[in-house]
Amino acid sequence: MSRVRVAAVQMVSAAELAPNLDAAARLVAAAAAAGARLVALPENFYCIGRAESDKLRLREPEGRGPIQDFLAHVARKHGVWLVGGTAPLACADERRIRSACLVYDDAGKRVARYDKMHLFRFSAGDERYDEARTLEAGDHPVAVASPFGRLALSVCYDVRYPELYRALAPFDAMFVPSAFTVPTGAAHWETLLRARAIENQAYVIAPAQGGTHAGGRRTYGHSMIVDPWGEILAVQEEGEGVLLAEMDDARIQEVQAALPAHANRRMH
Repeated sequence: MSRVRVAAVQMVSAAELAPNLDAAARLVAAAAAAGARLVALPENFYCIGRAESDKLRLREPEGRGPIQDFLAHVARKHGVWLVGGTAPLACADERRIRSACLVYDDAGKRVARYDKMHLFRFSAGDERYDEARTLEAGDHPVAVASPFGRLALSVCYDVRYPELYRALAPFDAMFVPSAFTVPTGAAHWETLLRARAIENQAYVIAPAQGGTHAGGRRTYGHSMIVDPWGEILAVQEEGEGVLLAEMDDARIQEVQAALPAHANRRMH
């Protein structure tokens, strides 16, 4: 890997597919123009509707469809590795989808698929969510080899489950495409991301949704890139944009040499 520029894309996705693909294309192009070779989109970049069930109408079969074709095309066009946030892939249950994090190489070939394993459930005040109504949980963790090191995949609520990342260790970077709520984000987002970076001694790239969506839903934003020591390298509070940072394997080695936490583990 040596040293590579990475980008986390923050979006405020609409309820219709076309404007979201247009925005994602523009933001990935900006990231590539700024020198990024590894770019990540947020969870549900393709749609945040007025209801959770709005995603079902955009479901695609494995391997083809407008969203998957778009991701492959954009990665190939700009010559970047692209972590495609999540895409709505069909499953056996027609009332649900898999929320799949897809990775494409710089030739537009899909090289990994991770289906979100932990489904968000939250009830406080006026906010209530139960993703199990529309999503089918994935059943295994995924990491992928790349020119930039070993990349661990996760989605949003997964970040609360450190055992997921332990199952994939060691790796050089983990991705957490997200659409955090404002209450949970304000309370826990930064703490969780920095903790995952520190305990795994790896980079965290967490592109997020950040703003007010159709129907009044608000997402927390604060897309973030964190280094293996837990230092925040880049953050954007609200609105769409592109965060850039350098990922350096020398920094990983420096942290691990100074504090050999992996070698000191007693429980496996």
